[in-house]
Amino acid sequence: MVKIKDIKTNFTAGEVSRQLLGRGDLRAYVNGALELRNIFIFPTGGVTRRAGLHYVDTVADNGRLISFEFNTQQTYLIVLTDGQIDIYYDGVLQTTLSAPWIASQISEVAWTQSADTLLLVHPNVSPKTLNRNANGSWSIGDWTFFTDNNIQYHPYYKYAVSDVVLTPSGVSGAITLTSSSDVFDPLHAGTRLRVGGKEVEITSYNSPTVVSVNTVEDLLGTEATIDWAEQAFSPARGYPASVAFHQDRLVIGGSRDLPNRLWFSKSGDLFNFDLGEGLDDESIEFAILSDQVNAIRGVFSGRHLQVFTSGAEWMVTGDPLTPQTVQLRRQTRIGSVIDRFIPPVDIDGATLFIARNKQEIREFLYTDIEQAYQATDLALLSRHIVRDPIDQDFDQKRRLLFIVREDGKLATLTVYRAEQVAAWTLHETDGAVKSVSVVGDQVYLLIDRGGNYTIELFDDELYLDSALKGENGVATDTWSGLAHLERKTVQIVADGIVQPNQVVVSGAVTLAQVASRVRIGLPFTHRIEPLPPSAIDGAGTGRSARLVEVRFRVENTSAIRADVGRGLRDISLKQFGEDPILGSPPPLVSGDIRVRAFGWSNDLTKPLWSIEQDLPLPFTLLSVNMELSVNN
Repeated sequence: MVKIKDIKTNFTAGEVSRQLLGRGDLRAYVNGALELRNIFIFPTGGVTRRAGLHYVDTVADNGRLISFEFNTQQTYLIVLTDGQIDIYYDGVLQTTLSAPWIASQISEVAWTQSADTLLLVHPNVSPKTLNRNANGSWSIGDWTFFTDNNIQYHPYYKYAVSDVVLTPSGVSGAITLTSSSDVFDPLHAGTRLRVGGKEVEITSYNSPTVVSVNTVEDLLGTEATIDWAEQAFSPARGYPASVAFHQDRLVIGGSRDLPNRLWFSKSGDLFNFDLGEGLDDESIEFAILSDQVNAIRGVFSGRHLQVFTSGAEWMVTGDPLTPQTVQLRRQTRIGSVIDRFIPPVDIDGATLFIARNKQEIREFLYTDIEQAYQATDLALLSRHIVRDPIDQDFDQKRRLLFIVREDGKLATLTVYRAEQVAAWTLHETDGAVKSVSVVGDQVYLLIDRGGNYTIELFDDELYLDSALKGENGVATDTWSGLAHLERKTVQIVADGIVQPNQVVVSGAVTLAQVASRVRIGLPFTHRIEPLPPSAIDGAGTGRSARLVEVRFRVENTSAIRADVGRGLRDISLKQFGEDPILGSPPPLVSGDIRVRAFGWSNDLTKPLWSIEQDLPLPFTLLSVNMELSVNN
């Protein structure tokens, strides 16, 4: 019989796949766990019961959350739902506007912000601006391209094959244009063409080969010409798919009918796409051409302009970016999600994006040694957690990347590259998470709770979901305002004491005794299950093992329920002299909780201890010290 001491100092590898059960030689095995549910991992290595969710409001339907930061003091939450935009400030609804996107289109809406204007695009809807006006009101409108003498400087493109010619019936006024091939559609009415560099506006569709136009500029003649193009974005050709700002230019990445093309506005003139003579400040456009499909799924301004396509990742260089200096280089061949827009996020200079296979989170990072980008998979050891992502955002305050999964669960990645921390956990709630957005220091979720779509935010003072906090100068036993939890079983913390669960009826609950301060919401359970002892350190080499003693080092913890071989049991705090006084809140304990264990285990592929509890009380675990006996 061999005595072994095993110390688990941190959880900085997070929850790892069961496929690592034979890899005790890996650092991830030492610092990982088999299961971490509803747990936040600190960059320093400890774990804590995740923050609860504070109920904010109920919205009309499923949708998407977007952050709008006007300045450091004014940050807004934008909620896109079917045909509607709701705008919240500090959790309070400010205004509601009509919007052009129906429910099925919201997942493909892309956006970027400049000062007090949010630009929103969708391949099948004309691009919009959402403006916060000087008087604090909000308005939504169409993009307005730069116009000079009625000449509009939006992008143009010849969609027809190069040898198709147009023949004008005249050079000015109301004339017709006749093409040598079928190129026109009824949706062309109201759009513009350039014929021989001169602009005309289509007034009516006559046939696939003939349209009536008004000349904006006099044409050069009535001869047939191949020198013509139509506006790149229109009801007939679709609209931009992605958008960003880079080096003082508005960048449009792809459109419905030109998915692999990039447009750059004039420098400092964001809605002017005049190519001019190719001077340094003039507009730029080009297509991404290679040996694979490159439908642009996102453009991101980082160290360089990063372009994420369906088949590869590219960088656009040029310092400064001009028609003469611009260069495009493919970096990696991963590909991005194609059926929805998931915005890439910047974390410490690296851009994190969702891979096309929906099983990888890639870190797109420039390396000075190779003078190129690499795309490391951050989910390699936790593939079971990253499955079908539909949204993501990064919380700088907690160092957490939030990933919304298609099944409604929420994954988080604690990431801190300087300390080589990349730790995954999974979170579950009574409902399905649909979207996430970090607004300032607040993390908002859109959650489907049985057909009711609620906006909720993480609150470190809560340990319940969809919860509300209430205070009353006079202690009372009846607490209302819980209509969003109607017929739900809720947990209650009254004056710091956990009360029996109750069912919400008519939006209220009645306590067994009066209280002046309550926390009421849906319960959730946090679970910690470590990896079994490793054969590398000798703990897993015997025929059987016994956990003699375990010491849980905790910080500011009021309750712990653990299984050390005899099933889940509440661990007493008497060893700290902190035995709770009947009728008073449980104390906060910091230090080592010593637990004796009994019984041998013959299955060394299973953990020797676990923690699981649903009490809505503080819990933080820093390390675990085990004493084992191994029978050889």
